Amino acid sequence: MLEINSHRLLKRQLQKANLEYLSSDPNFTKFLEFVNTAYFSFDKDIQLIENTLEESSKELFVANQKLTIERDKTKTKLTNLVDNIGGVIFETDPVGNFTFLNSAWEEYSGHSIETSLGKNFLDFLKEEDIDGEKGLKDIFGKRQNRIKFIFKHKNKGKTLWFEVKSKPINNKDGKFVGYIGTISEVTNLKETEIELQKASKSKDVFLSTMSHEIRTPLNAVTGLTNILLMENHLPDQLENLKALKYSGEHLLGLINDLLDFDKIKSGELKVNEKDFDLNYFLENIKSHFILRAEKKGIIFNVIKENDIPNNIIGDKLKLTQVVKNLLSNSLKFTEHGSIILSVKKVGVQNNKVELRFKVIDTGIGISKEKQNSIFESFVQADSDISVKYGGTGLGLAISKKLLGLQNSELKVKSTLGKGATFSFNIKYKLSNRLSQYEPEMIKMHPQYSPLDIKVLVAEDNKMNILIIKKILSKWNVDFKIAENGHEVLDLVQEEDFDLVLMDLQMPLLDGYETTQKIRAFSNPQKASVPIIALTAFAQTDIKEKAKLYKMNGFMGKPFDPSKLYTLLQFYSLKSASAKCI
Repeated sequence: MLEINSHRLLKRQLQKANLEYLSSDPNFTKFLEFVNTAYFSFDKDIQLIENTLEESSKELFVANQKLTIERDKTKTKLTNLVDNIGGVIFETDPVGNFTFLNSAWEEYSGHSIETSLGKNFLDFLKEEDIDGEKGLKDIFGKRQNRIKFIFKHKNKGKTLWFEVKSKPINNKDGKFVGYIGTISEVTNLKETEIELQKASKSKDVFLSTMSHEIRTPLNAVTGLTNILLMENHLPDQLENLKALKYSGEHLLGLINDLLDFDKIKSGELKVNEKDFDLNYFLENIKSHFILRAEKKGIIFNVIKENDIPNNIIGDKLKLTQVVKNLLSNSLKFTEHGSIILSVKKVGVQNNKVELRFKVIDTGIGISKEKQNSIFESFVQADSDISVKYGGTGLGLAISKKLLGLQNSELKVKSTLGKGATFSFNIKYKLSNRLSQYEPEMIKMHPQYSPLDIKVLVAEDNKMNILIIKKILSKWNVDFKIAENGHEVLDLVQEEDFDLVLMDLQMPLLDGYETTQKIRAFSNPQKASVPIIALTAFAQTDIKEKAKLYKMNGFMGKPFDPSKLYTLLQFYSLKSASAKCI
């Protein structure tokens, strides 16, 4: 048997087996030598593997050390970045419970991260602190593509504003697992917005108050002028009265330009489409400007081309304002020659007619370099023009914006010293309404018939009372004056009136409150008395507010006597008709 160089495992196995009797067998000895060699070879392989594993382990250890260092560095950088990003970064589960918050949370909220994790976002919000119409239940109530809102939060006695932006998180299987987002401080921006809103409100109040303060004496000027024109006067006084009337109307036009411009800028002006007769519209324009043109020795004409339609649907008021602005400009800047208003049918498609309006004059013209700036607010082509011709420089700016609201564009072609052409194309719906011819001429001495109507006038301004007394007396109107809301209520209770002209600004009770109390009367006849709002204020919501308080209409001051007469005549006929039933 093997004795020398025998593998330890083989020796142990031979001793256990007690195979001495086979030791003389040469085949067995050869087999043992083969096994012994295999054991030694296996030991070498094991040692090689161990050496390899040890080397690999050392390499893996070094690589792991490097990765750990890189991971820690990256984690530190990411933490520093997240904690110094200038806002809160958060994650929530699907129902809004916080699963991650960076350190900015503690600074802005005043709550620790440890006590906040696991709590719901709604735990830190109050309904009244959310800016806008979004409520608490809308924020995290159901899965949304994006969430965005602003809220205010008090921390250390200081009110701060924050904007939240977040979006859903999906796992690798596409399953919704929560939200990730940011909370950024927007205090300066929000406070600026609040200040701008206050300033805008103050501006509206200022404009409205100034309008009232200017219109009130202007009402006296134009009112007394109209009364003088209605009365007997010397022939040589007529020119002076006309000049006075024109000056009052011009001043009123400037005020209206400023107010209209403010409405357009604030986005409060809307397009109001109604049926109107285009030919009647053009006749009215012609009658309005032909007398003024003749006084300057200028030819004025209206040209219709390509069989323009009679009845269309659109905003007649805005078209009137644009055309009158353009014609007034031409009249102002044209000393000789002619002014032409041209209206041409360009085409009809899908029950809409496209019209091209042109105002062509032989006036002073506009240089090429000034043709863009004339459409800017308060800008005229030359500073000398403002001195010589007057005006605010708002007419063209307003016209351009009014046309813009109706998807149209105002264009100009002009050569300095050779006149100007202003044009715009505009589309209107065609109307199926039957034609109604309604001629209306401008008269300096309108003839009025007596009116059978009983009117209560609510007015506290002495000058306005004087004017309206004179006008109503000339029409033989049966009227009474009330100088405050309480007097109005007493008179309506005591007597029957066909109409109440209600000034909105009165002492003790204003026109709105007085109307509200009248509408609440137990007597249905008195509660339903027609009430027309009468005011010199120019806030954009006056008409809507008057309607809200169940008033029957609205008339601004200073009022046109012919319009007031038409109004009284309407209610006079209505009252007479009701009495006959």
